[in-house]
Amino acid sequence: MLKKIIATASAVFIIAGCMTGCAETNTVHSSKDLEDKTIGVQLGTTGEILAADIPGAKIEKYNSGEDAVKNLREGNIDAVIIDSDPARVYAEKNDDIQVLDDILAKEDYAIAVALDNSALQGEINSALAELKSDGTIDRIIGNYIGSDKGNSPYTSPAGTDRSKGTLTMATNAEFPPYESLDTETVVGIDADIMQAICDKLGYELKIKDMAFSAVLSAVESGEADVAMSGITVTEERKKQVLFCDPYTTSTQVIITRKD
Repeated sequence: MLKKIIATASAVFIIAGCMTGCAETNTVHSSKDLEDKTIGVQLGTTGEILAADIPGAKIEKYNSGEDAVKNLREGNIDAVIIDSDPARVYAEKNDDIQVLDDILAKEDYAIAVALDNSALQGEINSALAELKSDGTIDRIIGNYIGSDKGNSPYTSPAGTDRSKGTLTMATNAEFPPYESLDTETVVGIDADIMQAICDKLGYELKIKDMAFSAVLSAVESGEADVAMSGITVTEERKKQVLFCDPYTTSTQVIITRKD
């Protein structure tokens, strides 16, 4: 909040006003309140698709969830629609925002490969099945989410074979805890799961950070072998890429300023 001080001959008045000229008071208490509101989303995400179906909503699109949350906190928008795990990360870091209980959609996250690369799809599915069966996937996710956070970091087995060459993964490192930047290194759930898959299959992993809206196109063009960035499986996206078996599920939620 910006406070403007106005001096007169007889007194000094302090007037509280929104830094950006928008409403300061939270007016979104459930999904029913989203009609006719200004909603922030990350470009190219499920949140953008859901927001488009809300009557009267004005949609503001940002390159990252963090940018959307920043504009929410500044009063430029009324709410953010985003995946539940990143939403909780942002709420933990900012005590002036909250995640509402409403669940707008449930979704599966999966790894994308090119439409003509069913061989790689099959390899990844086999590796995923093994990693699910031996508990590796659960341990990786648990290292970033839940009561065991930070206690089970993934490390590649000693002497891991890398003879099959390099596998390039397209991602958007603006989606914690699935991917974010630690200095210049992409870290998070997706980076660790893909590393574990590469360890199983004999690949060296290379990660390319780019805008979320570009990750599937990178696979289509051959710039990357896979895309993994908290990508929700949708019928529309199935026209662009092949999806491997889901590795986890998530929900779409609403972030607002606190009352």
